[in-house]
Amino acid sequence: MTTRISIQDITGWLAGLLFSFIGIVNIGWGNDPGFGIFVFLLSLVFYPPFTTLLKRLTGFAVPLWAKILLAVFILWAALGVGELFDKIGMMRNAF
Repeated sequence: MTTRISIQDITGWLAGLLFSFIGIVNIGWGNDPGFGIFVFLLSLVFYPPFTTLLKRLTGFAVPLWAKILLAVFILWAALGVGELFDKIGMMRNAF
């Protein structure tokens, strides 16, 4: 049995990890942990195993265009409104 790794899988893992990190930073060092939990839960959509499980359970998979829009929304919210770099600075100072 061979496992094929696609560009979409690699991109999904990288986006999932990035958005999970953004969610965790907002949970611990943000002024709104609810927003961080929300971003963390949204990041699950990008992980290939979650996508496979969702498709198996519901018969529905999140289309690529929706994932792209979701990624833009998360980045806009984290970088623009959420002041992510300030929160990363607070996190680094805490350690």
